[in-house]
Amino acid sequence: MQNHILLDADVPGGDGGSLPHHPPAPSAKTGSGLSDDDKVAVDQLRGHYGKMKDELAKVIIGQDNVVDEMLMCILSRGHGLLMGVPGLAKTLMVNSLSKIMSLDFNRIQFTPDLMPSDITGTEILQDGEAGRRQFEFVKGPIFANIILADEINRTPPKTQSALLEAMQEHRVTTAGEHRALPQPFFVLATQNPIEQEGTYPLPEAQLDRFMFLITVDYPTVDEERRIARETTSTKSAQLEEVIDGEALQRYQNLVERVPVPDHVYDDVVEMVRMTRPKTDDAPEWVKKWVTWGSGPRAIQYLIRGAKANAVLNGRYVVGWEDVESVAKPVLTHRILTNFQAQSEGVDSQFVVSKLLENIRDKEAALADQ
Repeated sequence: MQNHILLDADVPGGDGGSLPHHPPAPSAKTGSGLSDDDKVAVDQLRGHYGKMKDELAKVIIGQDNVVDEMLMCILSRGHGLLMGVPGLAKTLMVNSLSKIMSLDFNRIQFTPDLMPSDITGTEILQDGEAGRRQFEFVKGPIFANIILADEINRTPPKTQSALLEAMQEHRVTTAGEHRALPQPFFVLATQNPIEQEGTYPLPEAQLDRFMFLITVDYPTVDEERRIARETTSTKSAQLEEVIDGEALQRYQNLVERVPVPDHVYDDVVEMVRMTRPKTDDAPEWVKKWVTWGSGPRAIQYLIRGAKANAVLNGRYVVGWEDVESVAKPVLTHRILTNFQAQSEGVDSQFVVSKLLENIRDKEAALADQ
């Protein structure tokens, strides 16, 4: 049995539930692939993925990339930070996703006066048997499968930390007692990129807890014409359940078993190490533009996200194209650019694109040898 280091991305309780009749997980290091049963399960997941997108299309117009990244995040047991201006159907999107997965959904509107107990729950004194009075725990809105933490930067750090504990540990602590959260558990937090007065921005250490930074942009012209026609009438679409929580947990376990070739592991590690300006691995342009790079958690999330992207596209092994698909949502909020970069119009997304280009050039040079 191999020893491995448990980092924050290894979610507690992640081994719960498994697809039936599966042998031990194959090792990608030895070149082993998925079992025949796992390949059948990948095909089933691919079919369910198509049905989920069809159901969401009944109420959500456009935003295909956002839906894809949310689904990859859930399948990877991660959490997402959603960045976008108001009015882009973020709440409707998350609520609809919970319905087609038959999961409990709660929305928490973060405000400056929100307290940790408003999220986690509180002890209330109740009259018990034989006239005795005793404390009874009343669950807060965090006790659901999918949580929308709306405008998380509106609340003080003390309240933010209560949510972050739930995200990392999948439990809350009240009156010195640990209380487990329902599984599966997924948090989607939003931040308004426009209005920053009176806010408490998440520091980099807390941003690192989110697997993906999901950017929601304005719809296209054709999509906004459809929005004008299709969402202003009396018609209301009825969403149908596609999978349930138990099936989702089986698919999460399946994603973890997807093999990854050695060269993909090596390239992911090399790319993340290149983001750190104070190391010898960093190129000169990183040292020029970047103040702080990504940590080991970025490596974990790149691999996990690449596995999810592979199975959603019907592949039984991870390729570099899967890493490229998740590189920007994983790395953008983990790379801090300096003033010189900002003065030259360089942001973290440009840095990620340049890192991917470096890896592609290296692979092309090796292929030509």
